[in-house]
Amino acid sequence: MTALPRFPNGAVVTVGSFDGVHRGHRAVVAETVRRARAAGRASVLVTFEPHPLAVLRPAEAPARLTSAAERSAALAETDLEYQVVLGFDAALAAMPPEQFVRDVLVGDCQARDLVIGHDHAFGRGRTGDRAMLEQLGQSLGFTVDTVGPVVLDGEVVSSSAIREAVSRRDFRAAARGLGRPYRVSGAVVRGAQRGRTIGVPTLNVAPPQGKLLPPDGVYAVRVEWGGGVADGMLNQGIRPTIGDARRWLEAHLFDFDGDLYGREIRIEWVAPLRDIRRFDSLEALRDQLGRDRDTARAALDRAGDL
Repeated sequence: MTALPRFPNGAVVTVGSFDGVHRGHRAVVAETVRRARAAGRASVLVTFEPHPLAVLRPAEAPARLTSAAERSAALAETDLEYQVVLGFDAALAAMPPEQFVRDVLVGDCQARDLVIGHDHAFGRGRTGDRAMLEQLGQSLGFTVDTVGPVVLDGEVVSSSAIREAVSRRDFRAAARGLGRPYRVSGAVVRGAQRGRTIGVPTLNVAPPQGKLLPPDGVYAVRVEWGGGVADGMLNQGIRPTIGDARRWLEAHLFDFDGDLYGREIRIEWVAPLRDIRRFDSLEALRDQLGRDRDTARAALDRAGDL
């Protein structure tokens, strides 16, 4: 791991996957920061890459709400001082929880306080639970504090609940749990520029590997890039009318004619418009896209800020 500086008063540490950096995660981070400031200690978050299940049980590994870069960027928006990303591999998976706490959390990260979520557990068989941590804390000299769940509309905020909301295209519910809209980031790549031939220029982004996407279809979206934002519509999936079976994120921006090739953009899903279908001609596709544009503008107006 990347060496941390020595902290004269030690650190307040939290540990977990933090996929999504949702409201529940942010509550844990906020408590970590609060305790660190009160005690004059550093605030440190320890997480893993890839997701532990991708190594332990790949068939059960969930699609990611945030890529490693998106997670880091979301955590950077908090008041947390240090992020530590551990490469999760077979050796780390085999490490007994007691050794992980002693060598990594206490030894490397200098934990004097450990802040965990209400459902926190780690290690083989998830034996690294609160009871074990409290027992270790007595011998290793750290305290354990648990942050309760964040409950919205009677439901506990969780990564699994947000994944379910995205999978059913309920972007308002996903945004409520995340505390921000559901987004994907990627670089704009050069396409065949067929859209320009029918008056609908598009930005093409390859779907990032491992990222959870809603079902393929056409969506009303907002697109952000450094210094700009625009409403638009997105074709997510294949392009059957032109015989392209590759899956793309293909966004058409309203009232924008600039060049974003090579730029990193962030696409925010707002509302579903329709399923993908094949049209008999490019003219029929162009007419449908005109109707989609009107529907998308109306959906964006209704949605406001998610």
